[in-house]
Amino acid sequence: MSTTEKQTDMLCFYVNGKKVTDQHVDPETTLLSYLRDKLRLTGSKSGCGGGGCGACTVMMSRYDVITKTISHLSVNACLLPVVQLHGAAVTTVEGIGSTKTRIHPVQERIALAHGSQCGFCTPGMVMSVYTLLRNNPHPTMEDITLTLAGNLCRCTGYRPILDGFSTFCQESSSNGNADCCRANGNADCCRANGNADCCRANGNGDSGQANGNADFCQKGTEYNGALDLFDRDGLLPLDETQELIFPPELILMSEAQSQARQEFHADRQEGDRQVHADRQEFHGDRGSWVFPVCVEDLLHLKSTHPEAPLVLGNTNIGPEMKFKGVLHPLIISPIRVKELYDITHTPQGVWVGAGNSLSAMQCILGNVVKSLPDHETELYRALLKHLPSIAGVQIRNVASLGGNIVSAFPNSDLNPLLAAGNCKLKVVSTGGSREVPLNEDFFVGFRKTVLKPEDVVLSVFIPRTRKWEIVRSYRQAPRKENALATVTGAMRVLFGPLSMVTEEISVYYGGVAPTTLRPRMTCDLLTGRRWEEQTFREVYQVLLQDVDLPPGSPGGMETFRTSLTLSLMFSFYLDVLTALKHMGVAVDVSPADCSAIEPLPRTFTPSLQEFQKVPDTQSEQDPVGRPIMHRSAVSQATGEAVYCDDLPHTSGELFMVLVTSTRAHAKIIEVNVTEALRVPGVVDVIRHSDIPGRKVRTMFGYHEDLLAHTQVSCVGQMICAVVADTKAHAKRGAAAVKIRYEDLPNPIFTLEEAIERKSFFEPHRTIERGNVTEAFHTVHHVYEGQIAIGGQEHFYMETQSMLILPVGEDNEFKAYVSTQYPAYTQECIAETLAIPSNRVSVHVKRLGGAFGGKVTKTAILASICSVAAYKTSRPVRCVLERGEDMLITGGRHPVLGKYKVGFMNDGRIQAADIQYFTNAGNTIDESLLVVEKIMLHIDSAYNIPHLRGRGVACRTHLPSNTAFRGFGVPQSIMVLENMITDVAAVLGRPAHEVREVNMYSGPSLTHYKMEFDADNLQKCWSECKVRSDYEARRLATEQFNQRQLWRKRGMAMIPIKYGIAFGESFLNQAAALVHVYKDGSVLVSHGGTEMGQGVHTKMQQVASRELHIPLSKVYISETSTNTVPNTCPSAASFGTDANGMAVKNACETLYQRLEPIRKQKPKGTWESWVDAAFFEKISLSATGFYRGPDCYMNWEQMQGQPYAYFTYGTACCEVELDCLTGDYRTLRTDIVVDIGRSINPSVDIGQIEGAFLQGVGLYTMEELRFSPDGVLLTRGPSQYKIPAVCDAPLSFNVYLLPDVPNPHAIYSSKGIGEPILFLGSAVFYAIKDAVAAARRHSSLIGPFRLDSPATPERTCLACQTPFTQIIPTSRGGCSKPWPLNL
Repeated sequence: MSTTEKQTDMLCFYVNGKKVTDQHVDPETTLLSYLRDKLRLTGSKSGCGGGGCGACTVMMSRYDVITKTISHLSVNACLLPVVQLHGAAVTTVEGIGSTKTRIHPVQERIALAHGSQCGFCTPGMVMSVYTLLRNNPHPTMEDITLTLAGNLCRCTGYRPILDGFSTFCQESSSNGNADCCRANGNADCCRANGNADCCRANGNGDSGQANGNADFCQKGTEYNGALDLFDRDGLLPLDETQELIFPPELILMSEAQSQARQEFHADRQEGDRQVHADRQEFHGDRGSWVFPVCVEDLLHLKSTHPEAPLVLGNTNIGPEMKFKGVLHPLIISPIRVKELYDITHTPQGVWVGAGNSLSAMQCILGNVVKSLPDHETELYRALLKHLPSIAGVQIRNVASLGGNIVSAFPNSDLNPLLAAGNCKLKVVSTGGSREVPLNEDFFVGFRKTVLKPEDVVLSVFIPRTRKWEIVRSYRQAPRKENALATVTGAMRVLFGPLSMVTEEISVYYGGVAPTTLRPRMTCDLLTGRRWEEQTFREVYQVLLQDVDLPPGSPGGMETFRTSLTLSLMFSFYLDVLTALKHMGVAVDVSPADCSAIEPLPRTFTPSLQEFQKVPDTQSEQDPVGRPIMHRSAVSQATGEAVYCDDLPHTSGELFMVLVTSTRAHAKIIEVNVTEALRVPGVVDVIRHSDIPGRKVRTMFGYHEDLLAHTQVSCVGQMICAVVADTKAHAKRGAAAVKIRYEDLPNPIFTLEEAIERKSFFEPHRTIERGNVTEAFHTVHHVYEGQIAIGGQEHFYMETQSMLILPVGEDNEFKAYVSTQYPAYTQECIAETLAIPSNRVSVHVKRLGGAFGGKVTKTAILASICSVAAYKTSRPVRCVLERGEDMLITGGRHPVLGKYKVGFMNDGRIQAADIQYFTNAGNTIDESLLVVEKIMLHIDSAYNIPHLRGRGVACRTHLPSNTAFRGFGVPQSIMVLENMITDVAAVLGRPAHEVREVNMYSGPSLTHYKMEFDADNLQKCWSECKVRSDYEARRLATEQFNQRQLWRKRGMAMIPIKYGIAFGESFLNQAAALVHVYKDGSVLVSHGGTEMGQGVHTKMQQVASRELHIPLSKVYISETSTNTVPNTCPSAASFGTDANGMAVKNACETLYQRLEPIRKQKPKGTWESWVDAAFFEKISLSATGFYRGPDCYMNWEQMQGQPYAYFTYGTACCEVELDCLTGDYRTLRTDIVVDIGRSINPSVDIGQIEGAFLQGVGLYTMEELRFSPDGVLLTRGPSQYKIPAVCDAPLSFNVYLLPDVPNPHAIYSSKGIGEPILFLGSAVFYAIKDAVAAARRHSSLIGPFRLDSPATPERTCLACQTPFTQIIPTSRGGCSKPWPLNL
């Protein structure tokens, strides 16, 4: 019977307490799509579509008919097929609270704690913690951090999120303050019962909470002489009685289904072979999902359709279908087959049903461990230790044990441990059942096992261990949590009583071969040998023969992965020695060696955020200088905040999907769209010839095609676009477009290739002060070095999004676009359509992050989208998937910096010649401006008398790179600081001393002859040194390193001097429009776009102060080109400076107009004055304008004043490094910043923390990887790792320098969005300091190269441990590297 002829069953589930039934659901539909498109619940966001970011997290609840209990699980809605939800209840962020009813305590606390900036990740954060609290109302901080491991945030730095959620803990909160006695739902504070003070008032943390007034909460509260960023007073109590109940109808339905199954089994025993009537089937256009309800039914289906995959958690098949286009006509989902979840205990071990999730497995094994003696639970405890490191909670809640095994990924976390533990599988089919050992013979090839297509894994036997048996597992991954392992190792050894001679040994590795690998020769060598150092000297050499990873091996990192097999074996050697010692065997374990098996610190400790108190004379109503909550924080936490793709679909709306090049350097021979136009739902294909106006964008004299038509110059270049009635149809249409190419020779990818072939964009930039050449002859030392700095993906949580609506007359269009630069987008659309700009209005409500990535490429995408709307005369929406976004839009420029430095014996640098080569990609974009800003910051905080900088943008065949937070400065100063570190290494002096002796002080002159006063730079440095207790901790670090062999600590202090404003003078302007309505409410419009940086919040504060009205009177709806024209981009940390002055100007005008009324009615209210003004025919609308500084730079004369002022700061970081794996932990970070007088300390500190952690990502973990053919391999969070909760400093302290007014900006404030990102390099240099300490153990002294990012691979290899040194440098194999070294 064909798919279309089959009857689809009724789907029944609940969402937020409301029943949902659907008999026409497509089984390919995910819960996220269903929620957003069908139910219009847009609070759950699509951040990656692959379960890697947590933005789509919801709670799924089910009733268990066996235990009569209800389980609550956090899940990724983007992976969960909606057809799997029959009988389940789903709770989304909208279902737990809203501003229309009441907000939930979880929503309130993340908002009040300033844990929501752009807000796109906030609903997912809320739902993760909400689910935790439903299961555990009294969590620990460890519970919270583990719960949030599957949620990513690009804005905050995580500290405020943890701070807010820590208030649910009964232990000390993350800022070191114990919770008030009524923070978790107690009715009264102890003060209400007659006590003079709350239990926390006298040095025990924050005082008891008494006031829930929102305005008060936003003003900052003083506790024990220190200001708090948010008031914990009067927090909403957590009340379980107010939560949604599980629908009784679903309980009855589950019980009825259970009874039907029992009757079915009785019928089967009597010989009735009918298919179970309770089996569900869902059929769609391209395939079907079938849900068997018993083993017999499952086996029958599998024997009839052996090619059909079994899907439980959909964490493997789902991404393959979504991202790789894999199509399965039939999918069998046995989630209702009870036998797959059975648990059977035997004296030998436990049989765990293969359908159990990894989270369920944790609970099962945890209970088993409690009931058995320790020596029988070695394997169970190893599994319990390992399981929390696999993915995030949302994935572990649905990913099945059986699925994890049979997927047979070579870098599997579980398979090595299960194999080493002698586990076995119970496999069933229509031919019977059998037991299959899980060993090396089980894995027969890449993702292939001995199982037959019709086989089903029913359960997994996990044996108890014997006395004198020891089991351990290890892993190394690109990120500490929620990351696929690079290498896993699992080992089991059995000794005789009180013996050190092995009787059995089992070792398995993941990530070093196409399959899970058993090193046979190593195991043979260890069997019957004494467990001692001499034996393992032989073991390491033999293990190198067992592990064969020649250059060019898939996955790359050949030397690193090989070294990890040795390091993990060494850890096992030490672990076993320690265990034997505890068992009473006389062994000697070196204390220095023990550090190899100690876990890195992970406990968050007290953090401080210090800011200046507003003057006592300041009005209580005046919000300037107070830590005001982000204006949209609550609506972001409730899911009510509207982003571009949340806008309702309109009648006739189409969706656009781009078709991009698969070749890096080729001619286009043919673009065949015939098959695409035949795809159901496809309306048209937009090509270069369809563009009615300008077909190119021009920057600096270089043209960039909107759509390529004759030639492509990178993989990911846009060629055409398919528009269809749905996103799914548009994707299928795009996949059907056939393009023929003719490859062109010699593509250029790396900077080295570009330099060799002189592939540069013009012009080059050079700047020099003094006489560098002559100065090199006058110094004591000359040193030459270099550093490569990798690129960085913006990874804004909201991908590129836009909706273009034709108005229907006079060629008018409304464009709703997630852009930082509405006016430029307007201009580009108008040029593309050959219409005046006044026919195009661009609207921006808010952006889910941007960081510079939503300017030029966004305008091009919007232009293409507008062509589609123009041609079809229908609204067109385009929302890039994460992989598309990363492929198309580019990121931060990779840079190669080369330097020659001359210096004296005391560390004073007299001369430096620095060259910068940036990888611009295939088009120039903003690369020339990036190079110029690099040149302007080559001095950073240092007064180098003779300084020369040369910069060039290299033209390559990679996607064009573009603006990114910092705009070249993070790369520029990184090279300079590396040079200073090398100078210190040559001299054998601490790096901070070299920095101090070269730092600007007092009135100074930059290398481009701009005057400035460096006093505040010096203040930041000295204050940071005191605040961080640098000298004492530096000594403690040195003592730690002397005691530890395999763990090293490092410290670094890094300063910054960052220029604020646009170097292009015309961009330093802003306008605003302020309306006052008759009821006294105020509507403010300005040119800045809200992307999490809080510019709208600050503009409200400005209007509130200037109009002398409460914040609640002021509203900002959106940024649009039809209210404020000719705006400049929200960038360069200049948004508040410019727009704030424009809003101030408009408000001053209005207030002055009201002056006669105010004089007539001095005791009147604001509302009465406004009402009177209306009747007096006084205009209540005003524009404001700000003409900013006339910045300029003369590159011929190499001088100018390109900035209005400088923002200064210093960061001190301490890390602890595992030399064997390259893993590290940031123990403590102290940042002191001069931002003048902060307009909003909570917003500014949030920007500081978020920028810092983004810098940590840039310099230590975020790595873009390209294939040798120029194909981006890292296209989502599973391959590209941004910092997660686990990467935040354990102690994260921020201090705003007091009493430092800035006369050059509004209210003496300073721009802060970009400068602090570079201070993330303090973690890099702390790591480098720790690596230097490790190298000294190998007698390696002096400068060494460590490129950025300092990934575990680079860090581990730089340590030059004995294990990395014994790996042969030449291992044969392919000379072509697997990933390009950019």
